[in-house]
Amino acid sequence: MEIILALGPSEDRTDVIAEELHAKDPRVILVENPSGRTAAGLNLAISKSRYSIIVRVDGHAQIPKNYVSLAVEILHVTGAVNVGGMMAAQGVTPFERAVARAMRSSLGVGASRFHTGGAAGSVDTVYLGVFQKSALLAIGGFDEHFTRAQDWELNYRLRSAGGIVYFDPRLHVTYRPRRSFKALAKQYFEYGRWRRVVTRRHQGTVNLRYLAPPFALLGTLVSLIAGLAISPIFFAPAMIYLIFLVSASIALGESLGESMRLPAILLTMQMSWGAGFLTSPRTLASSRN
Repeated sequence: MEIILALGPSEDRTDVIAEELHAKDPRVILVENPSGRTAAGLNLAISKSRYSIIVRVDGHAQIPKNYVSLAVEILHVTGAVNVGGMMAAQGVTPFERAVARAMRSSLGVGASRFHTGGAAGSVDTVYLGVFQKSALLAIGGFDEHFTRAQDWELNYRLRSAGGIVYFDPRLHVTYRPRRSFKALAKQYFEYGRWRRVVTRRHQGTVNLRYLAPPFALLGTLVSLIAGLAISPIFFAPAMIYLIFLVSASIALGESLGESMRLPAILLTMQMSWGAGFLTSPRTLASSRN
């Protein structure tokens, strides 16, 4: 085993701590990632690796002790080229816990099994991923034009090349959600922008799950504008959407405080994703070097 850290530009003690870890254990290998971009860092780490299996772990993730051994076993048993499991969002503060609740719901991020759970089996994409290195190299690794959604895009190419992407809920990874509305809105705006790039790059990959947030945003805006300009009766769709969010939050929340926070959190996630999807420029991916 080896641990490869792709180090982007940092203003804290990340580089110092990484050097200390490397000095204590030569299996910790350091790679500079000057651009700071995730896809570039992953490709640099993959190119530096010596072994046939690649385990991706991101900064917001905490993997259990049996994660690697279990994932390798699943790779061998299923013949998959990539396996992954649950993105088990867990918060510390009341706000983070409410965001985690939304992320584990189909209302927050859609019905992907790695968010909401489900039976083991072949899927479109998984969280993080444990890969056959040969399959990654065969398709050219991660596309460095992508700042977000690079994992979904990569898994699409793996599947197009005949590989199996496999989900197993036993691979349970703890994920720490964003800490504020501003950070959450920025995260989901970027998700929406880059998912639009994927749908442009790979025709036919768009589905109703992706279209729901932009349609909800457009419908709400039209309802509010028509209600103000024409007649209050046109406020009805926006009110129905608001009632839906409140009702869903009451059903999802495990406490009164959580249920009170969830409508604003769900609204932020859905509207930000929708706005990003609608405003995503055609030059977004092509403008990245």
